Amino acid sequence: MASAVRRHTRKFMSETESTPTPSPAIAPEAAPAAAPAPAASAAPTLTFADFGLAPEIQRALTDQGYTRPTPIQEQAIPVVLQGRDVMGAAQTGTGKTAGFSLPIIQLLMAHASSSMSPARHPVRALILTPTRELAVQVAENVKAYAKHTPLRSTVVFGGMDMKPQTVILRGGVEIVIATPGRLLDHIEQKNISLSQVQMLVMDEADRMLDMGFLPDLQRIINLLPKQRQNLMFSATFSPEIKKLAATFLNDPLTIEVARSNQTADKVTQVVYKVTEDQKHALVAHLLRQRDLKQVIVFSNTKIGASRLARVLEQEGMSATAIHGDKSQQERMAALEAFKKGEIDVLVATDVAARGLDISDLPCVINFDLPYNAEDYVHRIGRTGRAGASGDAISIYSDKDERLLVDIEKLIKQSIKRGELTGFNPAPARSSDSERRPPRRAEGGEARPARAPESRHAGDSSRDSRSAERGARPAFGPGARREKADPWFLKPYEPAKAAAPAAASMAPVAAKPKQKVAALLGGLLKQ
Repeated sequence: MASAVRRHTRKFMSETESTPTPSPAIAPEAAPAAAPAPAASAAPTLTFADFGLAPEIQRALTDQGYTRPTPIQEQAIPVVLQGRDVMGAAQTGTGKTAGFSLPIIQLLMAHASSSMSPARHPVRALILTPTRELAVQVAENVKAYAKHTPLRSTVVFGGMDMKPQTVILRGGVEIVIATPGRLLDHIEQKNISLSQVQMLVMDEADRMLDMGFLPDLQRIINLLPKQRQNLMFSATFSPEIKKLAATFLNDPLTIEVARSNQTADKVTQVVYKVTEDQKHALVAHLLRQRDLKQVIVFSNTKIGASRLARVLEQEGMSATAIHGDKSQQERMAALEAFKKGEIDVLVATDVAARGLDISDLPCVINFDLPYNAEDYVHRIGRTGRAGASGDAISIYSDKDERLLVDIEKLIKQSIKRGELTGFNPAPARSSDSERRPPRRAEGGEARPARAPESRHAGDSSRDSRSAERGARPAFGPGARREKADPWFLKPYEPAKAAAPAAASMAPVAAKPKQKVAALLGGLLKQ
């Protein structure tokens, strides 16, 4: 298989090097008398057919409408086909998934079998993702690319019943896409064997470290064969990621098609500064003013996401929230409804910031600036995918100034401060003492405030005026008092002395000392 891959690679390199340089066409009116110097020819445009992929894969790409690779795919696919370890960094939405899934399918075609025996379909490629949503997204892409081949693939993640996943795993699959926690559950149940894995892929590895998956990753890596190909793809590479890569990657080739932590050029970024209690109103104002449909709004907390979704629903908008407290069925149903256009606003925590590939997503809104500046790159990467344009709106208050500075320092650019037009939020609700005007006497002067200790004074006089005022509230200082049982109001009385009859019986009930000693260890010898 390796020799076949090298032949494909040499053929691909020789074809590109021997491509004849076309002579530039010159208009007759602009042609000079002397022969022009040969102009530098433009680089030939590559297509997926130039990579020497199998016809089954080419057919699947044609079904998807893909003809030309993206920059990350153009550089990564030939290197992965050579069997080298790769660290790939590219902006979110540039096609990293196809950059590693297509060569994996091509390399596994040598082991493809149509046999129904599970022994003919061992796990040969393992793709690890940090979140369930990203795992589902990668699995859908792999299934689409390999649908015309005998290769099998499946996805396993938490929050779902293990029994259906167990049946598929024991039936035999070559490509497994999994989250680390659920994969270890299946390993402990002996539902999967990793002894024949030839390729390991870590997608969004930085997010795995942020979510505390490092111990799980180490356990999984220790179960894999020593001789394997390792691939690591992400939009950002922190020093921690590079340190992790040094532990299991073997002489990796780093591929960066854009500056590290760079945002997409076609995404317009703007921030609006308001007070903390005006954020909900501003989100509703922006959605109405711009008539936005299919918008993702990011919140830092689960409670904040649910509260914002309720507020938007009260404003007459179709909104729902997804976060870690929702079951997997609820999250998948919400995402499916959002993709179909049945829901206009999806309020999410960072659990949905990775792997969501929604076409024609016009805008994302950061209700809260992320605590981790790198999450900002992934959040706004949900829009402006595949070369499209999009808007990234962020809302911040005085307490978020430091977070905004960290984001601008990371992306190495200043985000435009926007000016709000037509935004007139309702004044914040004040306390009851501030809203309630002071009472005025008959002469027009304000009455002095009543002291707290006089609140319960004169209950009898208030009871006599209850008929004039009407019914009193059930709770609070002015609530009507129910009659209490006099028995509960009696002072404490000590118990009376024992009766003489009981005193006379006391000597009879007393036990002799010898019997007590017998219970503790026996009688003393006399």
